[in-house]
Amino acid sequence: MKDKKALLIVDVQNDFCPEGALAVPEGDKIVPNINKYIRIFAKKKRPIFATRDWHPVRTRHFKDFGGVWPVHCIQNTKGAQFHPKLKLPKGTIYLYKGMDPEKDSYSAFQAEDLSGIGFAKWLDRLGVKEIYIAGLATDYCVKFSVLDAIKAGLKVKLLLDAVRGVNLKPNDSEKAIQKMVRRGARKITLKNFS
Repeated sequence: MKDKKALLIVDVQNDFCPEGALAVPEGDKIVPNINKYIRIFAKKKRPIFATRDWHPVRTRHFKDFGGVWPVHCIQNTKGAQFHPKLKLPKGTIYLYKGMDPEKDSYSAFQAEDLSGIGFAKWLDRLGVKEIYIAGLATDYCVKFSVLDAIKAGLKVKLLLDAVRGVNLKPNDSEKAIQKMVRRGARKITLKNFS
């Protein structure tokens, strides 16, 4: 456990990018910066996690079944695939969320790998004490992941140049960032990354 930092990439999937079913405005614009962070973490052999929404066809998460969201990120579809320009290296730990048709899952802490090992368990196994978080959407899955990481006692760095929000209401992303910072997250960019 010589290294206690990890990178978490949240839901950089086709359905959350332009032309996707639940597109985050300019969601694809963060991919080049995320790839830069990936290179930094991979070079230092630090753990890299990538979450993905992985919904069944029928789930109460969707409007058609009583939820609030349009159908998106259905398991094994193009929409659920990672953005084609996202360069996830060998050794990336993939985490899936939203598989339970009866529950909404926004946070990486509700995600697990295909063998059923949850994100918190992975962090504990690897001795991670500090997490750097990027992805989509700032005001939903990124926010919930950041807040849960803080609750779990982790130091959290929000990678401001590698997140975008859906902004269902004006300024939702800015309000989410303010809340994350108030709770203890630190905002950083590639310029002040160390």
